[in-house]
Amino acid sequence: MTAHIWRVLAIYVILAASLSEQQALKQACPSCDGSQLCNCSSMGLDFIPPGVTAKITVLNLAHNRIKRIQSQDLQQAVNLRALLLQSNKISSIDEDSFWSLEKLELLDLSNNSLAHLSPVWFGHLFSLQHLHLEGNSYRDLGQSSPFSSLKNLSSLHLGNPQFSVIRHGNFEGIELLHKLWIDGSNLSQYEQGSLKSIKQINHMILNLRNGYIFSEIVRDLLHSVTWLEVRRIAFSIAAEMQVLRVMSSSFAKKISFRQTLLTDATVPEIVSILEDMPQLVELELVDCRLLGTGQWKMEIQAKKSQTLRILTIKKLSIEEFYLFTDLHSVEGLLSLLTRVTVQNTKVFLVPCRISQNLLSLVYLDLSANLLGDLSLEHSACQGGWPSLQALNLSQNSLSDLERTSKSLSHLGNLIVLDISQNNFGEIPDVCDWPKTLKYLNLSSTQIPKVTTCIPQTLEVLDVSGNNLKEFGLRLPLLKELYLTRNQLKTLPGAAPIPNLVSLSVSRNKLNSFSKEEFEGAQVGAVHLSLMECHRSLVVSLICVLVFLVILLLVAFGYKYHMVWYLRMTWAWLQAKRKPKRAPPKDVCYDAFVSYSENDSDWVENTMVRELEQACPPFRLCLHKRDFVPGKWIVDNIIDSIEKSRKTLFVLSEHFVQSEWCKYELDFSHFRLFDENNDAAILVLLEPIQSKAIPKRFCKLRKIMNTKTYLEWPLEEEQQQMFWFNLKIALRS
Repeated sequence: MTAHIWRVLAIYVILAASLSEQQALKQACPSCDGSQLCNCSSMGLDFIPPGVTAKITVLNLAHNRIKRIQSQDLQQAVNLRALLLQSNKISSIDEDSFWSLEKLELLDLSNNSLAHLSPVWFGHLFSLQHLHLEGNSYRDLGQSSPFSSLKNLSSLHLGNPQFSVIRHGNFEGIELLHKLWIDGSNLSQYEQGSLKSIKQINHMILNLRNGYIFSEIVRDLLHSVTWLEVRRIAFSIAAEMQVLRVMSSSFAKKISFRQTLLTDATVPEIVSILEDMPQLVELELVDCRLLGTGQWKMEIQAKKSQTLRILTIKKLSIEEFYLFTDLHSVEGLLSLLTRVTVQNTKVFLVPCRISQNLLSLVYLDLSANLLGDLSLEHSACQGGWPSLQALNLSQNSLSDLERTSKSLSHLGNLIVLDISQNNFGEIPDVCDWPKTLKYLNLSSTQIPKVTTCIPQTLEVLDVSGNNLKEFGLRLPLLKELYLTRNQLKTLPGAAPIPNLVSLSVSRNKLNSFSKEEFEGAQVGAVHLSLMECHRSLVVSLICVLVFLVILLLVAFGYKYHMVWYLRMTWAWLQAKRKPKRAPPKDVCYDAFVSYSENDSDWVENTMVRELEQACPPFRLCLHKRDFVPGKWIVDNIIDSIEKSRKTLFVLSEHFVQSEWCKYELDFSHFRLFDENNDAAILVLLEPIQSKAIPKRFCKLRKIMNTKTYLEWPLEEEQQQMFWFNLKIALRS
């Protein structure tokens, strides 16, 4: 009997201690309460708080003052998938600190004070895919490989300003990497063959200053690297280039130079080396500096690389750009290029002979440069860019739309033209455009009206951000029309644009909206507020309802949201007729995405691309793409939520202000409340307080107050963690 009592007391003590630790964790990190995602970043913590349990899958302890990781700190976190410890003061890690983290996929220890790396730390991290160790104080990786047990490693970030030695065997056990980043700005010793054990590296990033070390590393990577990115190295004199001749034997398909110094003496040597690379397809220069004017002392004996197809130059600094020559010496290298991007490089002219030699060019991006009307006329000369299909001239110095159209009229294959963010001001009545043009972007060009200058062949027209007060053009083939941020007071009629599928008219001055205006049209998306849609009806009702009692009833109903409750009751009764949850075979989406049209650019071009191209891909339900045409929007929303495992809200100020988003909140709110379903995922695209959500959405307000939400970071290095967290939330 006594032994039984002691056992009960022992269990009680253990439970009490566990509850005490969980309370301590909740006190240190309020976001950890009942959540799989525990965000304790920037809390001023000096140690890992106790109470980290098996429930937590993501633990963010970045930007604190933690100095040591002890054995017991993470012992219970057996289901942890991501551990973020960057930007602390960690100098000591107990050897068995990570032994219980067999499911860990991401470990970030960057920007700490680790003076050495121990292989024992990583010995039990069998699922680890991403490891960040850069920005510490270790000088080498030890005598053997710290990574030999990491069989699933996909990306590895190493190095710091003190990192000086790479030894043979440091990378034993690693055979395949998606990304390897080595910060070796002061690397002084590299033992030949150290990287040869890695059979394939998709993306190799080298931050080096020593040309000899660079050549030794490249010699080991001749057959294993697909994309080689070189950062912060100076190619200043021709004599230094001989040591880099080994690059000509590399089988890399893409070469990138970032923050690299080039001169007139070294450019011909680099071109000669790249020309000899047997499989090079793409060359990229980003944020580089060129000292010279193109007066190259030696003639490039162009053997015309048969593989190079893509050239990208962004933010190339040429101090004396106005003295730059016509580049006649590289004309022979251009005929096979299919995609060329030269952004933000102060280009004011493309020599005619260069344009005429770009025989295979399909895509050309000259945005954010200094091209004017005269220089464009010379650049797009007769015979220039004969195969061009897409041209981006946004953010230049164009001012005459008639002259611009005439300069490009001979481009017989041009389909897409972006001339946005130029200052045209006026628009002529007649223009001469290429007959094949289907997409035209004239947004933010200061045009006060649209005329018959706009080509009849267009399928997509963007005139957003101008001073338009009306739109009455006849465009029989037009399918998409973007009129946001103008001065429109009425919507365009349906008859002149009979094939319209998508219309965007947000942020205008619309006074009225009539269904007859679009009767018979195929408009898929009319983004107007409820007040804009029903303003005439509201005014008519006010005129008819002249009796004081009726006005009081209307005021009473408006004050207590009676209309809202009636509408939601009707929707709820309809939803009640269906099963509470769709059968598993009918669940065809991972998430239904609710967002404002003003945030569509980020959702459709950033989030959708990231999630639907993931491995394995997520299937998202978007109202633009997946709603059934002709079906009542209420049924579309309810059906989409029922057929989705999660409901993903992209919250912003635009979201809260959008009446269409409120519709989606209405009906998703009812499902969440009715089923007691906690499957909502909140993504904050910008800071927003929970009190901005209407009070009647009590469930959603509660979720915002109690559940961890994901914030979109502006810093590029933190966005990888955002996508990782979002993918885990969608899979949970």
